[in-house]
Amino acid sequence: MVVALIHSGEVNLTRWLPYLPSRGCYAQSKQRRVRRWLGNSRINIHKLYKPLIRAALADWQDECLYLSLDTSLFWDQYCLIRIAVVHRGRALPVAWRVLHHRSATVAFNDYKAVVNQAIQCVPTGVNVVLLADRGFAHPELMRALTQQWHSSYRIRLKKDTWVWRAGKGWTQLQDFHFNRGEALCFHTVRIHKDAWYGPVHLAVGRNNVNGEFWAIVSDEPTTLQTFCEYGLRFDIEESFLDDQSNGWNVQKSQIRSVCDLSRLWFILAIATLFVTAQGVQVVADKQRRWVDTHWFRGNSYFRIGWDWIKAAALNGWTIVQNITFSSHRDPDPAIVSQKHQEGHAYRFEFKVFTYAYESG
Repeated sequence: MVVALIHSGEVNLTRWLPYLPSRGCYAQSKQRRVRRWLGNSRINIHKLYKPLIRAALADWQDECLYLSLDTSLFWDQYCLIRIAVVHRGRALPVAWRVLHHRSATVAFNDYKAVVNQAIQCVPTGVNVVLLADRGFAHPELMRALTQQWHSSYRIRLKKDTWVWRAGKGWTQLQDFHFNRGEALCFHTVRIHKDAWYGPVHLAVGRNNVNGEFWAIVSDEPTTLQTFCEYGLRFDIEESFLDDQSNGWNVQKSQIRSVCDLSRLWFILAIATLFVTAQGVQVVADKQRRWVDTHWFRGNSYFRIGWDWIKAAALNGWTIVQNITFSSHRDPDPAIVSQKHQEGHAYRFEFKVFTYAYESG
């Protein structure tokens, strides 16, 4: 099924048929075989995937590993909760859950097990930092990360979040006044007035280009680096795009079952690991321009690896044998075009004001 997905380029069981080996001669028999596998409740895809992703991350060289948590809604019926490891402009799937849920907003109990699964797949001795958007600013998550999973977090807060400072009382984030290009760092404060949680640390600021408001809560003292770390979260959105129009075209799937979709994303996850590892190897071997028409690297490792594998069968090219990832840093960042690069070469400058309070 992974081979069929890569060669057909989309989640379409009918188009998979030429690539599925089977003793049966009829196409309908092959299709039913795949449907039975996807609907087989005895197949524990998380138990199958865990040793694969652990082996892929076993040689991680960075002291820190960033996990991005996010949700995506499909057909206004199903919500995919995914945790992925940030890797060179993309995010590699680590753990996921599919819910029959009409909203992308989920409760802590809905994704607690997903976070636990992801933490278990991380190599020992590596510091884990969870990155999440405003919908995950739950005190239960922050408490579990620091106390149960011994991990850090960088989570964005909503403007109307209440913040308590010793000697200042409660104030909403939207009531802090500062200019574009300025950032406020608050150390040892509390958040959430109704059921407060703390002490935590905040970094609050506005982008000096578009003025967008950012407020990041962290378990560690905040600096400008906190904004950079949180910015890595957006790499998972590129991976959601790879699942859809930029890659596997899962939106074309006719599968409408929570369990079947969960197993389908198992196939997508393996294929994503495979083509990404191939892309990294192709670039490392300086063979990128065999499949990438750009003078500088213009395609993602995902796309480079995918194009290489599809062409390898015709040209006799080597296919990667070991799937391993070692760092989130990209030594050769993608450039869509020189004009595009120059147009986005913004210079970010901030004036930082830091305030430390007693935990009291």
